[in-house]
Amino acid sequence: MRSRLKPTLTWTLLILLGAAMFIPVPYVMTSPGPVFNTIGEVNEIELISISGTETYPTEGELDMTTVSEYGGPQEGLDMFQAIWGWIDPDRRVVPRESVYPEGETEEENAARNVEAFSTSQSYAIAAAMDYLDQPIKEQVIVTSVGLDTPAQDKLRAGDEILTVDGVPMTTPEQVVEAVRSKPIGTDLNFSVMRGGTKLEVVVTSETRSDDPETEQNEATIPYIGIGIDINYSAEFEIKFGVTGVGGPSAGTLFAIGIIDKLTPGALTQGKIIAGTGTIDPDGNVGEIGGIRQKLIGARDAGAVLFLAPAGNCDEVNGHIPDGLTVAAIETLEDAMDEIEAFNTGETVTPCVK
Repeated sequence: MRSRLKPTLTWTLLILLGAAMFIPVPYVMTSPGPVFNTIGEVNEIELISISGTETYPTEGELDMTTVSEYGGPQEGLDMFQAIWGWIDPDRRVVPRESVYPEGETEEENAARNVEAFSTSQSYAIAAAMDYLDQPIKEQVIVTSVGLDTPAQDKLRAGDEILTVDGVPMTTPEQVVEAVRSKPIGTDLNFSVMRGGTKLEVVVTSETRSDDPETEQNEATIPYIGIGIDINYSAEFEIKFGVTGVGGPSAGTLFAIGIIDKLTPGALTQGKIIAGTGTIDPDGNVGEIGGIRQKLIGARDAGAVLFLAPAGNCDEVNGHIPDGLTVAAIETLEDAMDEIEAFNTGETVTPCVK
């Protein structure tokens, strides 16, 4: 008599194997994301809109590049997705912890990226105005408000902090000192500007002893749960129209786009120029993640020149798509020089590390 055990066992193993392919694994997959022309429009909305001063016509494109991520801070990939990412040369699969802080939720990650994107825009304005020798205005603002913190529902991201307990605030460090110099449980009186309206807000400081990641010696330091930074602006209005993008890596292309709109002549001379890189208020360009996917995205969008942070050159070498020239930059001034060199047929600074 024929035994039915072997076929049954085979089908059981196949079912278990199939089910295992859908069990999340702690990896994240990145792929080339969309590009956005910083001197152009998306859905008939200018990415950089400038009013209150003279602007000039532009040509070509100055593309900020992005990376699409799959897996999120907690979801992970299933094995089918991971294998797909390992096989496809345009994609990259990396351990989740190399991209996201341990324990970070989707909501926390989204808030962090929105804050970083907003900060990159502020820094881009400062860097561009400095490059153009134009005045810069500085404001101390709330960049984030933590969930379940004393400041929740009282202060909001974007609030300009004018005074704390009647003392004018001109730097983020002053706000930190104003909170920490008073005992835990102190009512702190914030005077803020919100949407053009001056408000008086009272926030009571608390201890962070309920935070499992807080060091023991920090448990007695008063806190209210806000992020603070300097917001930089010009003496005229500069608005950014792109949405649905996060992180700090668009800063350099935003700064270049602002300069192009504020100076006569087309910076690109009609070409498609792409790039990436964080920027600080002094115009220093910093390295970013996903550089290889951004190179591919730029190539697919028709770019002929890519501005890459010098700190990423070790990842760039050997991965430059055909037809794309890559120039290494460390500052905003470098970026402007490399574009000029490329336009005049000179050799750009190679991305070597």
